This record gives sequence, structure tokens and C-alpha cells, in this order.
Amino acid sequence: MTNPAEAQLRPPAQPTATHCPYCALQCAMDLTPAEPTADALPVEVSGRDFPTNRGGLCRKGWTAAELLRHPERLAEPLVRDGEGALRPASWDEALGRVAAEIRRVQAEHGKDAVGIFGGGGLTNEKAYLLGKFARVALGTSRIDYNGRFCMSSAAAAGNRAFGIDRGLPFPLADLDTADTILMLGSNVAETMPPFVQHLAGARAAGGLVVVDPRRSATAQLTDDGAGTHLAPAPHTDLVLLLGLAHVVINDGLLASKYLSERTEGLESVIRSVAPWWPERVQATTGVPAGLIRSTARRLADSARTGSCYILTGRGIEQHADGTDTVTAAINLALLLGLPGSPRGGYGTLTGQGNGQGGREHGQKADQLPGYRKITDPEARAHMARVWGVDEASIPGPGLPAVELLRTLGTDDGVRALLVHGANVVVSAPDVSAVRDGLRRLDLLVVCDFFLSETAREADVVLPVLQWAEEEGTMTNLEGRVLRRRRALEAPAGARSELWIMNRLAELLGAPSSFPTEPEVVFEELRRASKGGLADYSGVSYELLDAGAEVYWPYPAGSKGTPRLFAKRFAHDDGRARLVGVRAATPAWSPSHPAPEEFHLATGRLLEHYQSGAQTRRVAALSAAQPEPRLQLHPAAAARLRVAENAWVRVMRLGEGSAQGAAPSSGSRSAARRPEVLCRVELTLDIRPDTVFLPFHFPGLAAANQVTESRTDPISGMPEFKTTRVLVQPAEFPPADGANADLVHAGPSEERP
Repeated sequence: MTNPAEAQLRPPAQPTATHCPYCALQCAMDLTPAEPTADALPVEVSGRDFPTNRGGLCRKGWTAAELLRHPERLAEPLVRDGEGALRPASWDEALGRVAAEIRRVQAEHGKDAVGIFGGGGLTNEKAYLLGKFARVALGTSRIDYNGRFCMSSAAAAGNRAFGIDRGLPFPLADLDTADTILMLGSNVAETMPPFVQHLAGARAAGGLVVVDPRRSATAQLTDDGAGTHLAPAPHTDLVLLLGLAHVVINDGLLASKYLSERTEGLESVIRSVAPWWPERVQATTGVPAGLIRSTARRLADSARTGSCYILTGRGIEQHADGTDTVTAAINLALLLGLPGSPRGGYGTLTGQGNGQGGREHGQKADQLPGYRKITDPEARAHMARVWGVDEASIPGPGLPAVELLRTLGTDDGVRALLVHGANVVVSAPDVSAVRDGLRRLDLLVVCDFFLSETAREADVVLPVLQWAEEEGTMTNLEGRVLRRRRALEAPAGARSELWIMNRLAELLGAPSSFPTEPEVVFEELRRASKGGLADYSGVSYELLDAGAEVYWPYPAGSKGTPRLFAKRFAHDDGRARLVGVRAATPAWSPSHPAPEEFHLATGRLLEHYQSGAQTRRVAALSAAQPEPRLQLHPAAAARLRVAENAWVRVMRLGEGSAQGAAPSSGSRSAARRPEVLCRVELTLDIRPDTVFLPFHFPGLAAANQVTESRTDPISGMPEFKTTRVLVQPAEFPPADGANADLVHAGPSEERP
């Protein structure tokens, strides 16, 4: 027992200033060492005053420390033995096996037979070195990351319109003074709750407009005169945006001087919105024509005399036409003169913790560090100089995530895959096909701190550091570069991904250098990004540790760029591009043809984060949402004759899995198309033609068993938000045991 007198003599524990390990809001927090007792957490979490969260944290942030000493934490490498089970191994054995298999696979099938799948939660240093490792140590073009499932449509639309992609091109606090905010497809009240305080001004002015087919927690913020909830039919957001733009143009509400001085392409937008007058939009979306007109006029009035912002999120982006839908939102903002204006702006809300930085420095299939195009000769020459390699040795563009996963285990595809910071067995579309692909691989290596569903499929599992055990930088949704600081030591057997890449590069005889110290890697990242769109050359650990506000682009000698577009856009001529987009005729009428048919939308709940590999292991979060619930309107439930808590089966309409190789005739996966089993939650907050399911759960409960692998042709974004499904009453457990293989194999981790 501690002597109280001794405790009084001991200096108080000093907190470590860092940031939350979850979403892109990157709330500031302090970690204070806790008293060392048997049941205590290693650190105590407290919110820290910071412009994004102002001391507040959500449930996930408050409980983040529970994962740091979790009993399921991986603390030694695992390799799959001849009996199919994962067993402990030394680092030398594990890495030796990985290197030997990589050499064999590439010798037999070529450089591109080895692929990397990265993550939007990796620090900038790890994301940068992972891209370098792929192109220099492996010589492969086959690298992409889970940000393709998150920000790719918004990024493609932003690059097309502005010539640059930064989620929010202004500080988040700018929203505080807005009297009108149009939010499309974002449920910040559940996904990043501290964000909500920045909506207070718009709510007080009655100007929060939320577009969502569900009456989500964010949509409920418009109650009691605080704003307006527009609930369009699923997958009609593009039509709604064209209708709003039609009113702005037809009623003479354009920012004409701004458009003539700062944009190109107005005529193409005028032509594209002409067919979408409010009454026609109402017939397609279900949103009343009067509301369409009043919303457009509110936006225009606010843009002229107040402060107006348009914000987009995953709900309108995660579609096979997501790039065009975001483009329509940007067009509306440009018509109103918002981007770069002191009276407002346009932005998109990045989801993953380092979703912004993770896509800037080389994880994407078509990009080099600094947001350079991999096909640009000048960019390739620059990177060759920084890396000290022959420019010709740098591979060309690879495949976006869904296409990359389609090639797993095929004759001319990826035969060995290294996964960092992703759990594709839960998060990817059509996950049963992805799982089949992983099982066809010659080698699957997963770096993680828990045995995720993807790690359970691996041949080699490498335990890595958690957020509070590492140094590095993150870039939040504002484009603000932040410092992640080490607050405690990692378990003895865990290693940084930087160390892992260094050792593998050495075993593979790779050219160039692969530093293990984050600050040394960051210094190289600075040189690599210099002159690029995402220029970090003026950023340093010293600057960040001094408390400076750092927004990229931050060229050496500058003071950074908190607000983009004040004087010019990033296209060579300095002008933004209005791009006319057209809505396809809806493939399915809002009045669906059969009582069992619905639109399925997927998303997250308050206690959820991404695939749940972390949040499902936090007792308080798991207890609050222990199982998936299919949100269903009572009228729809009456048609199906199901009650609250009843079990239902959710199946994708049409053919079974379209992804990957066809299963063999005798396989279990050939017996039945993918489906989800879950309970019903009745709610009036959803349309009768729509059902909602969180994608947070694995196995039989994985929503992504039934989502499609169809993608946006521009961005590669999968169609997550509108899948046509059948919902039928079901028994549980299934009497025939079908699809039992979809649940992970259990403690022995034997692969079927």
C-alpha cells in the first residue's frame, strides 16, 4: 500500500498533450499517468481546450484508454502452422517468412503480385513510408487504402472543381458565425458529437438544413424551429441538388460578379439543371416543391447578407455516382459565391482520424507524396531524387481498393497482401467475396494490435503500437497538422510499423532508406511534399511542439493556409470549374414493387467506429449497442408481419456475389447468396421504403455481406448507401446452419 506521506512528496504526474485515436475531428486530450494498481487503466483521459472540441469528448474518446491494456492486445507475432492454426513466433521467424514469401511470389508472378492495403488511421509518417515501401522496396503499383471507402468521391469532386482536395478549406470554428448551414449526408451528432457545438449559431437563426432519408440524431437538431429536415428518397440526393440549383438560377439568385470573375463552366450547369424544376424534383425525391424553393432562397439570402456554408458527408458520397453528387453540391456553392468568400464556404467532412493526411502522401493507387499525380513526369522525377532511386523504377498507377480486392488470389492478380490499419473482412463491400479472395492468397500479412476479423485470416500477424504509445503527426478534417505524442511504453513484443518496414526493406535488399524514428521520417516527408499541392515543407516537430496553428499547404517560409481560395483556386488559371452533371433516371421507383423490397443504407451509431475492431472491445460501448438492429418503419413491419426484436434475414436483390472468382460447386459459399441475420428495431425516424443497418459488426451480422461492389467510375467509391434488398422473417440460429462459416473460427484461429 502506498504511504500517504510518500505520495505527498511525489511530484504530480504530468499530462501528455495528444489527440483522440478516432475520427478526423481529432479532439485534443490530455493523458495523465494513473496510479499503478492492478485494475487501473494506464492513463487517465481528460478533454483539452482546443478549437475543434473545446474540451469536449464523445463516448469513444472518454473510453479510449481502455484499449491500451486490453487483455486481447497482441504482444507477439503469430504465424499459421501446418495444421492451419495461428501460433506465437519470434520477430525474426515472422519477418523471415514474410520476406521469403514475397521474394518467391514476385519471382513467380511479377512485382505487382504483391499488394498493400493501408488505412486512414495511420500517422502521416506511417502513411508516407508505406507508400514508399510499396514503390521502392516492393516495386509494386498495387497499393490503395480504406480511405477509398470514405473520402474518394469528395476528393475527386474537389480536385475537379477547385484543383485541390482539402476536406474543410477553412477552420471549423468559422461555422460558429453561420446563420445557414446545409448539411448533406452527414450525421455528426452521432459520428463526431463535439462538432455539434459549431452548429449552434445556425440553429439559433433557424438555419440548419439537414438532408437525410432518416430522421437521424443530426436531423433532429432541426426541431423546434432550429431548421429544416429534408428527407429525399434514397439515392435521389443528386436530383435534389439539381433542383436547388435550378431555383437559384431560375429566380436570379446567382452571385453573378463572383461567377464571372472566379469560375468557368456556368453554361454547362445551366443546361444540366434545366430539366429539374421543383415539381419534377418533388415527384422523384418526395421533397415538397415549396420546401425546395424556400431552402434555395434561404441559402441565397444568407450568402448575400449573412454567412452560409454547404457541407457534405458520406451519405451523398458513398454511391456509384458519388463524385457527380458532390460536384452538384459544389456547383450549388459556386452559384452562390461561397468558396473562398468571407461570407461562407463549401467543405466535406473527413471521417477517419487521418483520412486527410493518409491520402496526401502516397497510399492512394494514383498518388505520390504531396498529393502529386503518379503519372506526372515532374512529380516522378522529384520523388526519384528524394528517394535516391531511378525514376524508371517507380511503378505507375495501381488499382483502387475495390478493384484491388477483386484480384486477390487470381492468376494475374495479387497473390500476397500486406494489410496495415484496415479490417476489410468487415469494412469492404461484398465481404464474403473479399474473404474468399483472402483465403486464396499465397500470403496474407496483417499488422494490428488486436486479432481483427481480417487478422484471423492471416498467415502472419504482426503486433503494432497503439496511438498513445507512438510519436507522429495527424492531419484533421480542417487540414490542420497535429502532434501525436507518446504517453506510455508499448508491450515488449509490439513494434512500430516504421520498424517493421525498415526490417523488411533490409531483408528484401531494398534501395533507399527506411528510417525508424518518426521525426526523421517526417523530415523526409517535408522534402517529398515540397512543391506539391499538399506542401508540408515548412512544418516541423519544433513548430508543432511550440503550439503553432499549422494548416497545409505550408511551404517553407510561409505561415500556412488556414483558408484556401481567398484569392484564387488551385487550377493553373486560378478559376474554379463548374461541371454540369446529370442524374440518371432512378432505377427503382420510391413506391417499390413488393412489400419485402427495400433500400438498405449503412452507417454508424454513436458508440461505433469503423469496423468495430476497437470499439467492440470497449465494455461500455459494446453494452450500449451489443448487436446490430435493422431500423424499420412500423408500416413496413406490418407488411412483413414482424414485431420489435423479431429476427429477420436481409438479402441483396439480384444475383449473388459479383466480386472475385466464382466459388467452386461444392463450396459452402455457393450454397446461398450472402445475407445478414439481425433483429428489428421499429422507428418512425426512417422512411417506409428504407432500412438502415450499422456496418460495425462481423460474421452473420456484417452489413457488408449484402452491399454491392459496384463503384463510381471516377473515384472508385463503392455503392454503400443504396442497396436493393429483401427483408424476410427469420429464425435464429438458422435451422440448417447455413453460412456458419461466416463467423470467425474462434480461439484456435483455424482457417476453414
